Amino acid sequence: MQEKKSSFQPLALSLTVAAALLRLVPHPFNFTPIGSAALFGGARLAGWQAYVVPLLAMLVTDPILSYMAGYPAYSAGTLVVYFSLLIYVLLGRTLIGRSTNPWRIGAVALAGSVQFFLITNFFTWFAGTLYPHTAGGLAACYIAGLPFFGRTVLGDLFYSGVLFSAYTLLERKTHVDELRRAA
Repeated sequence: MQEKKSSFQPLALSLTVAAALLRLVPHPFNFTPIGSAALFGGARLAGWQAYVVPLLAMLVTDPILSYMAGYPAYSAGTLVVYFSLLIYVLLGRTLIGRSTNPWRIGAVALAGSVQFFLITNFFTWFAGTLYPHTAGGLAACYIAGLPFFGRTVLGDLFYSGVLFSAYTLLERKTHVDELRRAA
């Protein structure tokens, strides 16, 4: 009789949670591992875990960060950010999957950064009062967000490289250790 393979993946789960918790470490604005954690979780966590773990990480760390920085933990913008994180997960599931190709991972990480920038800045313009609700106001909003976008890209590329590389190396080491024990 064949043994049923478990969908629980402790290595992928541990790396996703560890990366998400790094949000609590001081860092430059938008240079965080959370987008990469969602992308990685989408590619390496099974089923519902891929969606729930990054959102749960945000739900847990947002109040801690807000307490440390003195701003409200949740707002209408929070839903937009969480929605964007779900897109990261979807990108990881559909465009990376089990791939270990660094060019593919980097390209999808960049796509994640772009969608985050476009969605969150559009919401800032649409729901806010800082920019006029004109094409010029939207352009000004996107231009003002460019420094943050650069850090988002760098963070997503860096942390995606770290997460996917660490997973591949640790998975190989685990496999080699299992082969040695079986011999």
